[in-house]
Amino acid sequence: MSRYDVVVIGGGAAGLSGAVALARSRRTVLVVDAGQPRNAPASGVHNYLGREGARPADLLADGRAELAGYGGEVLDGVVTAARRADDGTFRVVLDGGREVSARRLLVTTGLVDELPELPGLAQRWGRDVLHCPYCHGWEVRDQAIGVLATGPNAVHQALLFRQLSEDVVFFRHTGPGLAPEQAEQLTALGVRLVDGEVTGIEVTGDRLTGVRLGTGEVVPRSALVVAPRFTARAGVLASLGVPAVDQEMGGSVVGSAVPADPTGATSVPGVWVAGNVADLSAQVVVSAAAGMRAGAMINADLVSEDARAAVAAHRSAAA
Repeated sequence: MSRYDVVVIGGGAAGLSGAVALARSRRTVLVVDAGQPRNAPASGVHNYLGREGARPADLLADGRAELAGYGGEVLDGVVTAARRADDGTFRVVLDGGREVSARRLLVTTGLVDELPELPGLAQRWGRDVLHCPYCHGWEVRDQAIGVLATGPNAVHQALLFRQLSEDVVFFRHTGPGLAPEQAEQLTALGVRLVDGEVTGIEVTGDRLTGVRLGTGEVVPRSALVVAPRFTARAGVLASLGVPAVDQEMGGSVVGSAVPADPTGATSVPGVWVAGNVADLSAQVVVSAAAGMRAGAMINADLVSEDARAAVAAHRSAAA
């Protein structure tokens, strides 16, 4: 069985950043990556200082190359389970049955965006069907933007995107009724309110061109803002006794995440998390920073363990 100081489960920005920090501290590191990055549909990474607009695939390729330069390993595959052995190490089971051993685990498996159930949304996701003004807002500035209300946070989204365009339409759809002050805010800012449920979107030449209502009316739009449910990819963590818990925003459940302390340490000794699996609002640069911090904390934990073992061996030899 191959043995490592740390196995990192998930090879996105958080996982690779943590792995690089560990490898630079001369730890043996294996990153197991399933190849399902959340931001794969996006054309570029934004708000990442020095890498503005970089293609997500290029950022990950560069991260892998950096890790290899410090002796870290990357394995394309899926972790199906993980368990703690009697000696306190972890057994990590890969698809195909292979097992590897690790003294510590860093889990950076991210989350899944569960979109509202409307035909065509998934195919446009990350392109002109959006949710985050900081991820994609600049790219749709001054365009005709629609906001699809499905929960209580739709008004907040509308206010954020109104900062980027004077042409914003608020589709009430299945969202809760607007409080008087909310309706007044939107009206005062020139946001048009549209009643009735949305039944689909119109696409022309691989571009979103409109939002279709149940009445058959099509409201011309070139971007549509939605609110996904952000569900942590936490199956492996659940098998270790660290389940994801519901996350609320504005009194409504918006997704799930795995609880951890500010360093990424979970309630299970030896298991750390970083990135969207623990923080559903983290952008790429935030996930990378969290991964680096978790990697440093893991190394510090291993340093302490190594020192204790050295002292015990020294005392035994001197006895």
